Amino acid sequence: MREPTVYVVDDDPDMRDSLQWLMTTVGLSVSVFSSASSFLEEFAPKGPGCLVFDVRMPGMSGLDLYEELIARGDGMPVIFITAYADVPMAVRALKSGAVEFVEKPFNRQALLDRVQRAIKDDCERWKRLTERAALARRFALLTDKERQVLDLVKEGQPNKAISAALGITSRAVEMRRASLMGKLAVRSLAELLRLILEVESAGAGRKASR
Repeated sequence: MREPTVYVVDDDPDMRDSLQWLMTTVGLSVSVFSSASSFLEEFAPKGPGCLVFDVRMPGMSGLDLYEELIARGDGMPVIFITAYADVPMAVRALKSGAVEFVEKPFNRQALLDRVQRAIKDDCERWKRLTERAALARRFALLTDKERQVLDLVKEGQPNKAISAALGITSRAVEMRRASLMGKLAVRSLAELLRLILEVESAGAGRKASR
């Protein structure tokens, strides 16, 4: 997993410099941008991080920017910063998925704590994504014949029933079953079933989040 990065978008150069300095004092990697458009041109996350957006900026606002990222599927945690806020703005920010909504002037240590908490959460998200991608690659190795056996194993069918259903010998079932378990790196039926449940629950989670 790559080093976490804090992405700061603020049209105020003094605030950008201040936030950049603040993040580097605790060893965080930070990239700063003066506008939403410049950020969108370069943003291509390859690892975990945290977004720190000014809410009110010329052109696209911080809220609009984050909603654009959500539409693209880039759900990195965001902390919004503003010089003045109203209730509708705060509600919209929180509904869009904001981790925090911070008003200026803010306590530097408190902001750092929030950023580091957001990064920790995003590291966990990236870990889950990495694990799911690894599982998907393992399942992609299965042949169509192995998938036929796997589908019947999922239904709780014993080898004899699988043999009858597919019109193959019990020995062929055993060979396909051993091959698919090897490709999926599991050693027992219990491990295989847990792996199947994990993949299916991950797929259901992705569908629910759309």
